[in-house]
Amino acid sequence: MGLLGGRPLWAATGFPQKSLRMIIGFPAGSSSDVIGRLVAQKMSDSLGQSVVFENRPGAGANIAADYVAKSSPDGYISLYANTGIAVAYTAYDKLSYDALRDLTPVGQSVEGPHLLVVNITLPIHSVKDLITLAKSKSGALNMASSGNGNSDHFAYELFRSMTGAQMQHIPYKGGGQALVDVINGQIAAYFSGMAAGLPHVRNAKVRGLAVTTAKRSSIAPDIMTMDEAGVTGYEHVLWNAVFVPAATPQEVINRLDRDMAKAVSAVDLKERFSALGVETNSRNAAQMLNYFKSEIEKYGKIVRAIGLKIE
Repeated sequence: MGLLGGRPLWAATGFPQKSLRMIIGFPAGSSSDVIGRLVAQKMSDSLGQSVVFENRPGAGANIAADYVAKSSPDGYISLYANTGIAVAYTAYDKLSYDALRDLTPVGQSVEGPHLLVVNITLPIHSVKDLITLAKSKSGALNMASSGNGNSDHFAYELFRSMTGAQMQHIPYKGGGQALVDVINGQIAAYFSGMAAGLPHVRNAKVRGLAVTTAKRSSIAPDIMTMDEAGVTGYEHVLWNAVFVPAATPQEVINRLDRDMAKAVSAVDLKERFSALGVETNSRNAAQMLNYFKSEIEKYGKIVRAIGLKIE
């Protein structure tokens, strides 16, 4: 890092001086990808430099997380992650990075539910129908996820542990292809992100059974919650947040934090989020760090209780 008068070059000249890269561990078309691209574009406007959104899918989004964790801590590379990074912390036997040690949050952007969808040709019109059919054909129905240990995988494992509805878990590299295969009948069910799944429900390409949050979605109030659908006490929130390498200077984190908060609070972007079934929840860097720690602790307890372990 260059120095000028004893201060880092970025501090003397102003950050940022070039385009930034935001990495996501899912392919294009997933719910977090759709939302993350909107966030990156809006941050580009505020930062005065382009924020290039880059897909590096694989290994349950851990390839991307590891890549960012080991990148130069200068603020020019960040990770767009979701709840899965907190689940993975405990669910995986071995990870090549430590999310608490090697990454630090810039802040949270949005949160919303997963949406349980099923193939429209199946005789499944409710969550109870799915449970009944899954139990009558134990292991015969398949359930997609965007990768082992991801938020949607956890949504299924929590569902399985609470209902006894055992299905064959089929991990994909992202939610986009998982949804395609629910539509074409290769996959029976999937806990999609709202942004990706709801348009297909509206177009009658899949059937939406329930959302995973404690309250119904304001954009889809006709779809009941998992709790209302009979899985008492079920709750799982899909959040999105930005992380940078842990040694990134605090001044840079503060700048990124401020510009992301400005981006996600913009009226036009909030309207786009609402149409996608998610809501702005702009936790700043300090708030997100505390929340992230609490999420790791919460999911760690559940992961151990349901016996989810990924090699």
